[in-house]
Amino acid sequence: MKNFVVKTIANAGALAVAVWLLDKITLTGDSTGKEVGTLIVVALLFGLVNFLVKPVVQVLTFPLFVLTLGLITLVVNALMLLLTSWLADKLDLSFHVEGFWTAVIGGLIISIVSWALNMVLPDED
Repeated sequence: MKNFVVKTIANAGALAVAVWLLDKITLTGDSTGKEVGTLIVVALLFGLVNFLVKPVVQVLTFPLFVLTLGLITLVVNALMLLLTSWLADKLDLSFHVEGFWTAVIGGLIISIVSWALNMVLPDED
Protein backbone atom coordinates (compact mmCIF):
# COMPACT_ATOMS: atom_id res chain seq x y z
CA MET A 1 0.00 0.00 0.00
CA LYS A 2 2.84 2.38 0.85
CA ASN A 3 4.47 1.63 -2.51
CA PHE A 4 1.24 2.59 -4.30
CA VAL A 5 1.05 5.90 -2.42
CA VAL A 6 4.72 6.66 -3.11
CA LYS A 7 4.32 5.97 -6.83
CA THR A 8 1.20 8.13 -6.97
CA ILE A 9 3.02 10.99 -5.24
CA ALA A 10 5.95 10.59 -7.65
CA ASN A 11 3.57 10.64 -10.64
CA ALA A 12 1.79 13.72 -9.27
CA GLY A 13 5.12 15.50 -8.75
CA ALA A 14 6.31 14.56 -12.24
CA LEU A 15 3.05 15.72 -13.80
CA ALA A 16 3.29 18.99 -11.84
CA VAL A 17 6.79 19.62 -13.20
CA ALA A 18 5.59 18.94 -16.76
CA VAL A 19 2.65 21.33 -16.28
CA TRP A 20 5.03 23.94 -14.87
CA LEU A 21 7.60 23.61 -17.69
CA LEU A 22 5.34 23.24 -20.72
CA ASP A 23 2.71 25.81 -21.65
CA LYS A 24 0.72 23.33 -23.74
CA ILE A 25 0.13 20.95 -20.82
CA THR A 26 -2.53 22.64 -18.74
CA LEU A 27 -4.05 21.97 -15.36
CA THR A 28 -6.63 24.48 -14.21
CA GLY A 29 -8.75 24.89 -11.14
CA ASP A 30 -10.62 27.47 -9.09
CA SER A 31 -8.18 27.19 -6.20
CA THR A 32 -4.88 25.63 -5.31
CA GLY A 33 -6.65 22.87 -3.39
CA LYS A 34 -8.77 22.02 -6.42
CA GLU A 35 -5.67 21.95 -8.63
CA VAL A 36 -3.86 19.62 -6.20
CA GLY A 37 -6.90 17.33 -6.04
CA THR A 38 -7.12 17.26 -9.83
CA LEU A 39 -3.39 16.58 -10.05
CA ILE A 40 -3.69 13.60 -7.70
CA VAL A 41 -6.65 12.16 -9.63
CA VAL A 42 -4.77 12.64 -12.92
CA ALA A 43 -1.71 10.95 -11.36
CA LEU A 44 -3.89 7.99 -10.39
CA LEU A 45 -5.33 7.89 -13.90
CA PHE A 46 -1.84 8.11 -15.43
CA GLY A 47 -0.65 5.27 -13.19
CA LEU A 48 -3.64 3.16 -14.19
CA VAL A 49 -3.02 3.80 -17.90
CA ASN A 50 0.65 2.89 -17.49
CA PHE A 51 -0.27 -0.24 -15.54
CA LEU A 52 -2.99 -1.55 -17.87
CA VAL A 53 -2.37 -0.21 -21.36
CA LYS A 54 1.38 0.38 -21.65
CA PRO A 55 2.44 -3.30 -21.32
CA VAL A 56 0.00 -4.31 -24.07
CA VAL A 57 1.30 -1.57 -26.37
CA GLN A 58 4.91 -2.55 -25.62
CA VAL A 59 4.22 -6.19 -26.50
CA LEU A 60 2.45 -5.24 -29.72
CA THR A 61 5.25 -2.87 -30.77
CA PHE A 62 8.15 -5.10 -29.68
CA PRO A 63 9.63 -5.31 -33.21
CA LEU A 64 9.78 -1.50 -33.28
CA PHE A 65 11.53 -1.49 -29.90
CA VAL A 66 14.20 -3.76 -31.35
CA LEU A 67 14.40 -1.88 -34.65
CA THR A 68 14.73 1.57 -33.04
CA LEU A 69 16.90 0.38 -30.14
CA GLY A 70 14.25 1.48 -27.67
CA LEU A 71 13.69 5.01 -28.96
CA ILE A 72 10.06 4.13 -29.70
CA THR A 73 9.63 4.28 -25.91
CA LEU A 74 9.37 8.07 -26.27
CA VAL A 75 6.43 7.63 -28.63
CA VAL A 76 4.76 5.07 -26.35
CA ASN A 77 5.14 7.39 -23.34
CA ALA A 78 3.67 10.26 -25.38
CA LEU A 79 0.71 8.10 -26.38
CA MET A 80 0.10 7.15 -22.74
CA LEU A 81 0.14 10.84 -21.78
CA LEU A 82 -2.28 11.68 -24.61
CA LEU A 83 -4.55 8.82 -23.52
CA THR A 84 -4.48 10.16 -19.97
CA SER A 85 -5.41 13.61 -21.29
CA TRP A 86 -8.29 12.15 -23.29
CA LEU A 87 -9.57 10.15 -20.30
CA ALA A 88 -9.26 13.22 -18.07
CA ASP A 89 -11.39 15.13 -20.55
CA LYS A 90 -14.01 12.35 -20.52
CA LEU A 91 -14.01 12.43 -16.69
CA ASP A 92 -14.36 16.24 -16.76
CA LEU A 93 -10.96 16.85 -15.15
CA SER A 94 -9.17 20.06 -16.05
CA PHE A 95 -6.01 18.45 -17.47
CA HIS A 96 -5.10 18.73 -21.14
CA VAL A 97 -2.10 17.95 -23.33
CA GLU A 98 -2.12 19.84 -26.62
CA GLY A 99 -0.40 18.02 -29.46
CA PHE A 100 1.81 15.03 -30.04
CA TRP A 101 5.19 16.79 -29.74
CA THR A 102 4.15 18.38 -26.47
CA ALA A 103 3.25 14.88 -25.27
CA VAL A 104 6.68 13.56 -26.35
CA ILE A 105 8.52 16.26 -24.41
CA GLY A 106 6.08 15.94 -21.49
CA GLY A 107 6.53 12.17 -21.43
CA LEU A 108 10.29 12.62 -21.32
CA ILE A 109 10.04 15.14 -18.47
CA ILE A 110 7.63 12.91 -16.54
CA SER A 111 9.88 9.87 -16.98
CA ILE A 112 12.97 11.69 -15.73
CA VAL A 113 11.26 13.40 -12.79
CA SER A 114 9.34 10.31 -11.65
CA TRP A 115 12.55 8.25 -11.84
CA ALA A 116 14.36 10.81 -9.69
CA LEU A 117 11.47 11.03 -7.19
CA ASN A 118 11.23 7.24 -6.96
CA MET A 119 14.96 7.16 -6.14
CA VAL A 120 14.49 9.69 -3.31
CA LEU A 121 11.16 8.57 -1.84
CA PRO A 122 10.95 5.41 0.31
CA ASP A 123 9.40 2.40 -1.40
CA GLU A 124 8.87 -0.30 1.17
CA ASP A 125 5.50 -2.11 1.25
